[in-house]
Amino acid sequence: MKVITGLAKGRRLEELPGLDTRPTTGRVKEGLFSAIQFDIEGRRVLDLFAGTGQLGIEALSRGAAFCDFVDSAPAALKVVRRNVKACGFEDRSACHGKDFTAFLSRNREKYGLMFLDPPYASGNLERALELISTIDIMVENGIMVCESPAEHVLPDLPDPYEKGREYRYGKIKFTLYRRRANP
Repeated sequence: MKVITGLAKGRRLEELPGLDTRPTTGRVKEGLFSAIQFDIEGRRVLDLFAGTGQLGIEALSRGAAFCDFVDSAPAALKVVRRNVKACGFEDRSACHGKDFTAFLSRNREKYGLMFLDPPYASGNLERALELISTIDIMVENGIMVCESPAEHVLPDLPDPYEKGREYRYGKIKFTLYRRRANP
């Protein structure tokens, strides 16, 4: 697992041992970042359910201003911290060892880009989407990137959020949500 491009291009990232974490493959990550490449620069990023932190780190490498990494698993957070340090992004990131609901409920930041990639069978993706749309922590024209199994149908969200394109890569699907600008 490596950073694809940008400041940390080619940097190898540490992975978590075992099968509890499902890192996004290089081919899938390349496709995802091609789809959002013009929506990264200067944005504040939230990598919810961070795992190894590879999606947030890739965004930082491509010019994101800052990334909050959130994961409730202590082992995952240790790996995220080591990966962030190895890439030299400590000054542009923060790691939060919290449950996603606790983090989202207490957070006061607004994000331009969010990655939501929880364990597939947990139901946490739908819960996170509902909570995010309720507390409205996205900036205007912000993007949420949600990873799920290809056959999984994600819900529509209330205004000002809209479900956008879906990108399929074998058994994996990314669904993009945008927060429209206020009229």
